[in-house]
Amino acid sequence: MIAFLRNTWRGLTSMRTALTLLFLLALAAMPGALLPQFSLNAAKVDEYVAQRGWWGQLLLKLGFFEVYATPWFAAIYLLLFTSLVGCLLPRTWEYFKQMRAKPVLTPRNLSRMPHHAQAELDITPDEVVAKAQKAMRGWRMETGEGTVSAERGFLRETGNLVFHFALLGLLVSFALGKMFNYEGQVIVQADGGQFCNGGIFNYDQFRPGLQVDGTDLTPFCVEIGKFTADYLDNGQPVGYQADIRYQSGDDLASNTWKPYTLQVNHPLRTEGDRLYLLGHGYTPTFTVTFPNGEKRTQGIQWLPTDQLTLASEGATKFDPPGVTDSETRRKNQIAVTGLLAPTPLLHGSILNSKFPALNNPMVAVDVYRGDLGVDDGRGQSIFSIDQKMVEQGRLAKVARKNLALGEEIALDDGTKVRFDAVNDWVSLQVSHDPTQGYVLAFAILIILGLGVSLTVKRRRVWVRATRLEDGRTLVEVGGLARTDQAGYGEEFTRLARAVLNEEKP
Repeated sequence: MIAFLRNTWRGLTSMRTALTLLFLLALAAMPGALLPQFSLNAAKVDEYVAQRGWWGQLLLKLGFFEVYATPWFAAIYLLLFTSLVGCLLPRTWEYFKQMRAKPVLTPRNLSRMPHHAQAELDITPDEVVAKAQKAMRGWRMETGEGTVSAERGFLRETGNLVFHFALLGLLVSFALGKMFNYEGQVIVQADGGQFCNGGIFNYDQFRPGLQVDGTDLTPFCVEIGKFTADYLDNGQPVGYQADIRYQSGDDLASNTWKPYTLQVNHPLRTEGDRLYLLGHGYTPTFTVTFPNGEKRTQGIQWLPTDQLTLASEGATKFDPPGVTDSETRRKNQIAVTGLLAPTPLLHGSILNSKFPALNNPMVAVDVYRGDLGVDDGRGQSIFSIDQKMVEQGRLAKVARKNLALGEEIALDDGTKVRFDAVNDWVSLQVSHDPTQGYVLAFAILIILGLGVSLTVKRRRVWVRATRLEDGRTLVEVGGLARTDQAGYGEEFTRLARAVLNEEKP
């Protein structure tokens, strides 16, 4: 049993196993880049699964839509971490021992070396040694009686160790980032809408790290000003831009606002958080005039159902004014639902959108009256009505019409619904990751370490000077490349010529 465990540990901590696990980790991460993920867009995952049938269901069961939270990804991650630690510790100790050790003594038969040169010179062995020391200045060197042992290229192993330790640090940073990061999305109205990072209830979606409870978020506030979007003729977006003001840190106490132009892929970085502009949509504004003459105006964001034309669906809900009896109020609530077309395209009475920009927008509305079900204590989507209330007959459709800006529809009880305006909303994402600086530093070290390990070569040179009977000196130079020999022949030839020429040092 002990032998089995020992052999298993040796196999796990071998460099070959570490490289295999690194490849498997990269392979396992590919679905996270190629497939929609629940953490980013749950609706897109549902759509993908529905379109692929049994294949989509199989991928769902295997966890391919939440790759980084699956047990098999965590297993590869932990095995790679263990393998790297077990392989690097003894390797590092061996490296330090080699760094402190003296160069290998000059072999007896230098002619067996891959690189060899010799000559008889009219100088003394001590002069040969001095010439060799001068030619190999900067090498780790050990001299003896008529011999020189020199070696170079220890930076190769240094770069190798830096690469692997940086990879280990990167894995640790990612793990800590998953524990202490948070990410949230929120929709904010343009032209004056505000958002403050004061708690998780300010978000529409919030994904905390394992050690984040949402009570200690980095405080900052933003106010959205003018929003502009540029499109190609085919409706493809060229760029989004939002002029914002923000305050963070000491600015919160002094109520000082700073301007910033927020663009896609150009986030605002403040107090360790990043604020991204993800996208935008539209908020139709309706005014309901009730039979008693009282008016209520409300605008709430509608959800784009076509990302190319920004045709949007939603539900704007109203309570009747001045009604104190809860039962009466629930029976007379109003919901304006339907389709918003930024640039309308009509096929008879069927409304659609042909372009994402606002060009004489129209809405196709269905007006419902009755109990919206918003008072029963259950959560309800702001983008739709509760169909169960319709099926139970507690909420009924009372009107349908296409409306242009300024047009209205009258209900049977005298209530009027007018389409007043369309405003922009922006989708923002706040990302907090205290380890992002470490991730960048380790990534740079990985590149540097890999570059050094690939460009530096380990090599050794020995010189022996032997006094002959005729008074001359036999000088032998031998060389050995401990790694790739490419390019070492030229260097050895240059060193040999410097040592074997007749000039005195």
